Amino acid sequence: EADILRFGFGFHHFLALSVDTLRFLLFLYIQQLNKVSLRTSLIGEEWPSPRNRSQSPDLAEKSSCHNKNWNDYSHQAFVYDHLSDLLELLLDPEQLTASFHSTHSSLVSREAVVALSFLIEGTVSGARKIYPLHELALWQPLHAESGFSRLSKTFSFYKLEAWLRTCLTGNPFGTSACLKSGKKLAWAHQVEGTTKRAKIACNSHVAPRMHRMVVMSQVYKQTLAKSSDTLVGAHVKIHRCNESFIYLLSPLRSVTIEKCRNSTFVLGPVQTALHLHSCDNIKVIAACHRLSISSTAGCVFHILTPTRPLILSGNQTVTLAPFHTHYPMLEDHMARTGLATVPNYWDNPMIVCRESSDTSVFRLLPPCEFYVFIIPFEMEGDTTEIPGGLPYAYQKALRQREQKIQIWQKTVKEARLTKDQRKQFQVLVENKFYEWLINTGHRQQLDSLVPPAAGSKQAAG
Repeated sequence: EADILRFGFGFHHFLALSVDTLRFLLFLYIQQLNKVSLRTSLIGEEWPSPRNRSQSPDLAEKSSCHNKNWNDYSHQAFVYDHLSDLLELLLDPEQLTASFHSTHSSLVSREAVVALSFLIEGTVSGARKIYPLHELALWQPLHAESGFSRLSKTFSFYKLEAWLRTCLTGNPFGTSACLKSGKKLAWAHQVEGTTKRAKIACNSHVAPRMHRMVVMSQVYKQTLAKSSDTLVGAHVKIHRCNESFIYLLSPLRSVTIEKCRNSTFVLGPVQTALHLHSCDNIKVIAACHRLSISSTAGCVFHILTPTRPLILSGNQTVTLAPFHTHYPMLEDHMARTGLATVPNYWDNPMIVCRESSDTSVFRLLPPCEFYVFIIPFEMEGDTTEIPGGLPYAYQKALRQREQKIQIWQKTVKEARLTKDQRKQFQVLVENKFYEWLINTGHRQQLDSLVPPAAGSKQAAG
């Protein structure tokens, strides 16, 4: 029976304060996928060249996408071209030659194949159910192909490699496949006069529960708001969105935001990881298990998280602030994703790969700049306030601002203005408010909340 193996890179969280050594070696090795090589950019070749340059022509053609993080064909080609190295990395020392290479008689341990399941999983005869690699390799009808010996409890290196090369295929539930053949979602309006077209797709109609995905690309100058079964438990990929306000108010599995600018993202609870890369001037509001950011500039994060935010390399002017909003189903969604209000380490980030001794890569939002965020949509549910409340300093700043408003209202009332004076005063206040909306950019946000004309409504789904 033919089996189809696929692989995918993703976020894996280990609850214990330890990591399997073999899996960690694989994790470190696959970081080469995104390495920048001067030789590559000059002559178009990978360097150093893998020992087996056996990539098929159609695979090379498919992998021409520039975004390797999203391109499943590049992932497949990388593993295919480096398969010998990956397997040798997992061999016990006595199975290697003096030059640290395998031989025809090298044996691969069961533990090594279990570790390789970190990258590879598959199906039997094209069935829908997904199995980790080691379960397929240890399945009795496949012992001859996978090279497993019931006597030694090990695999033949050359048989295992040959079997993997024969069966390895692209990830049918990955980002590339979702964009190419997934169900297209008409959630966004196509903006007239722009060359960029919003692309939103999902694979929930074909993917197993843990592999559901929603891909959202090139949403431009609009407000997009969804609370949908399509989003529940999905891996959400957001790419190249600009000058938009995006609300995804459902419990999510993971979220990746890349190359977005001048936008606001309000997310439902994220069960695993929320990762941002190469974004400028965006605001993210979310409760998540893990936040990690890299190569961002001028971004603000209003976060509730039980783990320390990871500030990776290449960031400039990161602002961290407390989670400051709510919607009616929020606490129910948090319970479904296993998130609570304590502990909350939003203000205690871990700086990883510090480029210099400069500690100003991040700041905590000053309380005087803090405002709560109101989600302007009606929904059913029981949540009526910010889960866990606000830190004392921020709550105090809000109270002081409310007191100033009350004093202002009292002053106006005691001024005993005539009817005409009140009208004139109202016009002055409204004009000043309008100027403030324009200067702060909030005018666009309010305008985008106006319901679209009939025939151009966002589709359900």
